[in-house]
Amino acid sequence: MKIINWGVDSAAAVTETLYKRVIDNYGQPDFWGRYLNDIPNVSDGLTTDEVRFIRNKGMKILPIYNNFSAALGARSGTVAARNAIFQARRLTIGEGSFIFANVENFFEVDADWIVAWVEAFYNSPFRPGFYGDPVEGTFNAAYCQAVTQSPLVSEQSVICSAEPERGVSPKRRIPRYNPSRPDCTSNVWAWQYGRDSDVCPIDSVLMEKKLYETLS
Repeated sequence: MKIINWGVDSAAAVTETLYKRVIDNYGQPDFWGRYLNDIPNVSDGLTTDEVRFIRNKGMKILPIYNNFSAALGARSGTVAARNAIFQARRLTIGEGSFIFANVENFFEVDADWIVAWVEAFYNSPFRPGFYGDPVEGTFNAAYCQAVTQSPLVSEQSVICSAEPERGVSPKRRIPRYNPSRPDCTSNVWAWQYGRDSDVCPIDSVLMEKKLYETLS
């Protein structure tokens, strides 16, 4: 039986107020997913003070890179990966952590971008991940094409699946771990099963222990 960890992610910075609302309504997260970049009207960028706050509350950090609006072409994928690695170093994200490219289901995405993202991480202290939707949009086709282009894609990367959506739930009432997967070889080690809580601005995520243990 898989050991599953429960956590949340948020575009908003983790403050004492937000943390308490999550605790009071959902429970203590094992980890908190946060975006590495500050993007106006989209996400508050993670800061070193916030990193300390999260860790001092006994949680690990799930790093997410979202400073792109399309995932097309090898050059773009390489640049995105290098930027993500730079931000992770700046924020003292632990070596060995996976950094997740936030590939929304309405993004244009191709195999070249995915391969380049993975290959750029190969000689870095970090590892490549994807927040992707294997059901809606073009991620599934692009990812599976990338797997045929480079064995590193299925060997090195992991996926946090955005499907199916079950709704945000407390830690004590999680759904059975059953994320949707691409139609090819893949490592789906996490599942964002609930989006857009109506209580506080978070999503809820389940994660296999083997991924949780790589986080810092």
